[in-house]
Amino acid sequence: GGDHTITYPILQAVAEKHGPVGLVHVDAHTDTGDTALGEKIYHGTPFRRCVEEGLLDCSRVVQIGIRGSSYDPDPYKYCWEQGFRVVLAEECWRKSLVPLMEEVRKQMGDKPVYISFDIDGLDPAYAPGTGTPEIAGLTPAQALEVIRGCKGLNVVGCDLVEVAPMYDVSGNTALLGANLLFEMLCVLPRVKMM
Repeated sequence: GGDHTITYPILQAVAEKHGPVGLVHVDAHTDTGDTALGEKIYHGTPFRRCVEEGLLDCSRVVQIGIRGSSYDPDPYKYCWEQGFRVVLAEECWRKSLVPLMEEVRKQMGDKPVYISFDIDGLDPAYAPGTGTPEIAGLTPAQALEVIRGCKGLNVVGCDLVEVAPMYDVSGNTALLGANLLFEMLCVLPRVKMM
């Protein structure tokens, strides 16, 4: 639940303890807009605010599944200028993300990492219960590959956002979200798997 705005104050608290953190961010959108309707804080701006406050180690930010509509003619320019790695959804189509996550693990190293997963990173065929669905997204299997690919990283926190059950009467989006959160808990450091 919650929109992506919640990640901003969470990262303020995380950075207070750990300093700037790496970020594994799964989403249809970069969420690096500057304003919407004159407001600086909304669900499309959290990572720009985090950059401005020095909460992120920008050389260790990876955004996966990015696609869809934008209000900017060059929607990834800001991210690239900050040093983010932007993995477009089309780079993920019809393939395993295990090799990508091997690269991500090397990039993150042993420093603190935060995982932020927007349910709209998945294709709406699997997760229609969200406010900003975008076609041609990740599959649930790819989502598991991303999360499980974070095992062994120094994960200091995680979230799953933008689940809107009222848009999915089947309940599949909520079920998928709950399962992905469980998977995130399983990759936290010192969690023993039997």
